[in-house]
This record gives sequence, structure tokens and C-alpha cells, in this order.
Amino acid sequence: MGVYLLPSPPSLAVVFISFVTLSVHPEPALAITRHYKFDVVLQNVTRLCKTRSKVTVNGKFPGPRIVAREGDHLLIKVVNHVQNNISIHWHGIRQLRSGWADGTAYITQCPIRTGQSYVYNYTIVGQRGTLWWHAHISWLRATLYGPLIILPKLGTPYPFPKPHREVPLIFGEWFNADPEAIINQAMQTGGGPNVSDAYTINGFPGPLYNCLAKKNTFMLKVKAGETYLLRMINAALNEELFFSIAKHTLTVVEVDAVYVKPFDTETLLIAPGQTTNVLLKTKPRHPNAKFFMSARPYVTGQGTFDNSTVAGILEYEVARKTIQSSHSHKKLPIYKPNLPPINDTSFVTNFTSKLRSLASAEFPANVPLKVESHFFFTVGLGTNPCSKNKTCQGSEWNKVCSFSQ
Repeated sequence: MGVYLLPSPPSLAVVFISFVTLSVHPEPALAITRHYKFDVVLQNVTRLCKTRSKVTVNGKFPGPRIVAREGDHLLIKVVNHVQNNISIHWHGIRQLRSGWADGTAYITQCPIRTGQSYVYNYTIVGQRGTLWWHAHISWLRATLYGPLIILPKLGTPYPFPKPHREVPLIFGEWFNADPEAIINQAMQTGGGPNVSDAYTINGFPGPLYNCLAKKNTFMLKVKAGETYLLRMINAALNEELFFSIAKHTLTVVEVDAVYVKPFDTETLLIAPGQTTNVLLKTKPRHPNAKFFMSARPYVTGQGTFDNSTVAGILEYEVARKTIQSSHSHKKLPIYKPNLPPINDTSFVTNFTSKLRSLASAEFPANVPLKVESHFFFTVGLGTNPCSKNKTCQGSEWNKVCSFSQ
């Protein structure tokens, strides 16, 4: 538990780096090589008052941050100490002439076997913002994931007000059972997999689930009158999520490592695998209250899903001169946000229609203006008859076997 903060950008060039190799050219926008090591290990993790052995990177859940600048070269050594095959995907990175580093098992690489290692080698070209990394084999990404933060080149400011602090917020899912066993069972029955037991924010389910453990909730402490950059990542397996902070307005400034025209919203939608950066302007004075930061799914289909709500707590720091006052020790009220209905497609349509490229002189939207070809795609669902004397859970009690496009 605790605040998952980034230091101010100037200090990040020397933080979280095992080894740094500098170019011989002393230019202000100097690109460097950053080395990281990921040890994939089993780690006991306690959530929802239950302790389970989970596959993690470096024993952390969520996993460690990758921090780099646009133009940097990354060398990330992944060592597999578990019985599962492993690969790590760098979600959203443009692998220009480095496709072998994409991390998609059985597509761009053979998975990393037990006791083996692999070095991912790529350069960040023309990108800045929030992305993330995750396992890309079976359902191991339920616990193997973490932020990949790309800062602008040295000397290049954000195209929005400089934040007081930067805070990654990672939405995920917690399974009391082994996620690998869950997906394997679904493959056998042909039906939808069992749903998660909770959603999480930075690995914590929060106070709305049936567990009152002290270390069950992510708490973000903020100062009054400051601006915070929230780097949000939806690492949930399949669910789109609504997110809101009670009695606060968020300003969307970036989506999927692309700057957008800023717009204000009290609630946002974030799809699985998507990232969104927002500015949070705190209240000018201590509000004598705490605020839930809540997320729950947006669903319109018929399939199974986890229909629960995760909450973290936004708490204002008390000024030193009032620490000894009586109000600093009283129990503060907690306000909850009003999230849209679970199937509120009108809200989703309105929200997504506001997403527009920044398209500034420094960050232009270089997209083709002339359409030369049109494509029509169809998506199909394949099923196999259920074996004799067996029960299957797919469409019309058959077994789902494939999707086609």
C-alpha cells in the first residue's frame, strides 16, 4: 500500500537504471541505453484476506516500472525461474526494425523456457507517454504486468501544465484461484472462463470487498492546490472500465502515448490494454473529507464478467500548522463518485467522440488524408460438437474452438 509516485522528470534520467551507457556526443537531448533485469519468480501475495502463490517479476505485484525517454535504447534481460513458459510484450511500443523484441509468444519469438533467459533489445522512436508491459502467453498477464513510462526528450516540456507529481494508476484483476487453471478449464468446457474475484488499483482491491485487512486499499495522498498527472493503465484481462474520483474533475491529455486535445470529464472510460493520462487539480484548501477513486465495468454483451467495484482513497495531506489541531484527528467523511450505469453506451459514445489528436506544430497528426482502398472485415465464431456423454458450456451447449477474421 502507499503512493506510487514518480519523481520530477529531471531526476528520472538516473533513477531505476541498473546501468547507463552515455553517447559520446554531449547534446541536451541525449539518448542513453538503459538496462533492466526481470526475474520471473513465484511470490506469496495476500489479497482479499487470502494468500496465494503468484507468478511475478522481481517478486512485485504489480511489477516494476520501466522508465525511459523518447529516443532511449532499452536492454531488458528476462530470466525465467518458474515452471511456465514466459514472454513479455511491450504493449504499444512501435518495434521499428526490432520485431523480434515484441514479445508475442509463438509469433515473434519462442517463449522463454524454465531456467532460460532472453534480452529484449529495442529503441523508443517517436513516442512519449504512458504504455505498459505484460506477459503474452496464456493468462499469465493476470499478475505479470507493470508500467512503461516514456518521458519526453530532455529539454522538451509537456504540452500541458507541469504536474506537481506523477502517479501511475494500474487497474487489474485478482483471482483467488490460479488464472492458468481457470483458462485451462474454459478451454476444456468451451464456455466463458470464471470471472475474477476483484478488480484492483495498483494491486489492491479496496474497501468494498469482503476483507477488512489494513493493507487492502491503495491510498493516494495529495496536497491542496496542486496538479497531479495520473498515468492510468487498464491491465484487466477483458473488461472496459469506468473510472471517477468523487467531487473532482479530470482533464484528459493523452491516450495510448499520443497527446490529445485536452478536455474535462468527471468520469472516463478505459479499455483493456489502453492507457490514459489525466491531470487532477486538487481543491485549493483541505476539504475535510476523503474521496473514493472508483472503477467498475462497462458491459453490453451476454457473457460472464466481474460486476463489482474497486475503490482507492484520495486523501489530502494536513498542513503542518494544523497537525495538532482537533480537526486533523477526527474521522473524515468519505464521498463516493456516481459512475454511469453498467451498459451506458450513450456516455461511452459521447466520451470517445471527444478524443482528438493534439495536432500541434510540434506534435502533428501525420495521417493520410486520401483514402485509396476500402476493406470489409467479418468476424466469425467456430464451435465443435460436444463429446458424447459430456457437458459443454459454449454457444448452444457446444464447445467454442476458434475465432476467425
